[in-house]
Amino acid sequence: MTLNHENILKSLSRVEDPDLKKDLVTLGMIQNLEIENNKVSFKVILTTPACPLKEVIKNNCLEALKEDFGKNIDLDIIMTSNVTTSRSNTPLLPNVKNIIAIASGKGGVGKSTTASNLAVALANAGAKVGLIDADISGPSIPIMFNVEGEQPSVKQVDGKNIIMPIVQYGVKLMSIGFLTPADAAVVWRGPMASSALKQFIGDVEWGELDYLLIDLPPGTSDIHLTMVQTVPVTGVVIVTTPQKVALGDATKGLTMFRQPQINVPVLGVVENMAYFTPEELPDNKYYLFGKEGGKKLAAKFEVPLLGEIPIVQSIRESGDTGYPAVFKSGITEIAYSSLAEAVARQVAIRNAEKNKTEIVQIN
Repeated sequence: MTLNHENILKSLSRVEDPDLKKDLVTLGMIQNLEIENNKVSFKVILTTPACPLKEVIKNNCLEALKEDFGKNIDLDIIMTSNVTTSRSNTPLLPNVKNIIAIASGKGGVGKSTTASNLAVALANAGAKVGLIDADISGPSIPIMFNVEGEQPSVKQVDGKNIIMPIVQYGVKLMSIGFLTPADAAVVWRGPMASSALKQFIGDVEWGELDYLLIDLPPGTSDIHLTMVQTVPVTGVVIVTTPQKVALGDATKGLTMFRQPQINVPVLGVVENMAYFTPEELPDNKYYLFGKEGGKKLAAKFEVPLLGEIPIVQSIRESGDTGYPAVFKSGITEIAYSSLAEAVARQVAIRNAEKNKTEIVQIN
C-alpha cells in the first residue's frame, strides 16, 4: 500500500474508540498528520486526559499501520486530549466544559472525601478542575485541602466584585469555610444557603475548566434544586456505602435527579468504605458494612459502578491532615485514579450519546 495521507487515514479508520464505538477518523480524533519519507507523525485527540484506554488506542493505531505499511515504518504518535462538552451556551460559567454534581442520600458516607480525591486525581491526569463546597452548614473542603484560615481575594471587574478561588494541589476551590470563622456555625435558612451557592457559581472567577465538581450537602434540598436551576449539570455521581440504610437514602438521591422535571444524567455510583484492607495485608478484604451494595444499586438503576473505595487508615489520616489520599502510593492512589478515569470516561460517553445539558425549569 502506498504511503500517503489517504491510505494512512484508511488504515486508522479501522481503529475504534472502545467507548464511543466509532472509528478515530470519523470522530475527528486524528489531527496534524504529516509524512516525511518513511516517517509518519500525527496526534490522537482523546476526549479526556484521564482516558483509561490511552495505551490501548495507541497500540491499535500502531498495529493497524504496521500491518498495512510494514514493520519498518517510523511512527510518531502523540496522544493528547480535548475534553468534550454537551453544554448549551449560557452566560454563567461559559468556559466550564462539564459541571459534575457529587451527591449522597445521607451524611457520613464519605462524599466530600470522594469529591476531594476525585478532583485531585483529575487534575493529576492533566485536566483543569474546580471544586465548589456546596455543603453550607458543614463545609469540609478547607480541611481536606489544608487551606483552613485562607481567605480568597476580591477584584473589581466592570464595577462588580469577583472572588478569586483558592488554588491547592492544582484544583480551584470555593467554600463558605473560607468566608466564615472555622469554629462558627452557619445557621441559615434554605434561601440564604441557595444564595451562597449562586454566588459561588456566578461571582467567582473560575476561568477555563474541563470539570467543575459541586460537592452537595446530604439529602435532597433547596441547594440541589438551586444548582440544577442555575447551571446546566452534565451529570451526577452518587456516593454510598454498602449497608442497607445508606443504600436506601442513596436510592432517593439518585431518583431525584431522574425525575422528569429534573432529568440530570446519572454518571454512576461510587461505593465508599466497600471493604477494609489493612495496610500490611493489601490483598485481604473484610466486608465490614456488607458486600456489593453499591454494585447492586448500580445494577438496579442500570448505571455504571464507577469504583469501590476501601476503608484504609491513610484515607482518614489524609482527610485530617489535608493531604489527599490519592497522593499516597498503593491501594488509595489506585482506587482514586481509577475512579477519575471511570468518571471522565462516563462524561465522554454521556456527551457523545445524550442531548445537550439544559438548565432545569421548575415552576
